[in-house]
Amino acid sequence: MAAAKPPPEHLFNPTTDSDPLAGLGTKLPAMLPPGPARQWLEARRAGVRPWGSFLDQRRFGVPRNFGELCQRLSHNAEHFQSNYLFVFLGLILYCLVTSPLLLVALGVFFGACYVVRLRAQQAPLVLLGRELTPAHQYGLAGGVSLPVFWLAGAGAAVFWVLGATLVVIGSHAAFRQLEPPDTPELQMEPV
Repeated sequence: MAAAKPPPEHLFNPTTDSDPLAGLGTKLPAMLPPGPARQWLEARRAGVRPWGSFLDQRRFGVPRNFGELCQRLSHNAEHFQSNYLFVFLGLILYCLVTSPLLLVALGVFFGACYVVRLRAQQAPLVLLGRELTPAHQYGLAGGVSLPVFWLAGAGAAVFWVLGATLVVIGSHAAFRQLEPPDTPELQMEPV
């Protein structure tokens, strides 16, 4: 008889050390060329707190007063900064997946940029007797794509993502209780 496999650990169990983004840290930076963007992404990836701790429902509660609310917002925004970045990126991805016309608009834009890049490698583009630099060509690709973005509702999508991010992250930061300090410090109680 085959030995029964243990049940999988729940994703939101704070006692698990498994990280659903563990493979992302090794794959995504390898796709980026060396430079500041890669270093920034690696720093954000290294700063991600465990998702089980981030989503632990036992650590949520209503703040007692406005001072505690401000303290929670400030501390949690700093403590979970990298987690919040991945929440923001997840909301962007959700917005793109649920808006097919926006995906088409992005495809048109990136397709035009790809054509500009290929064209710039072959020979310079001359228009009305003037040579267009690659920067001008990218600007022209953006200008051509602008009506497509407008028709796709890109402006509404941007504001939806910003609003949803503020609500989700603001709610988490406001209601997530502070971590107990590692070192004993003098704490003053509110009067």
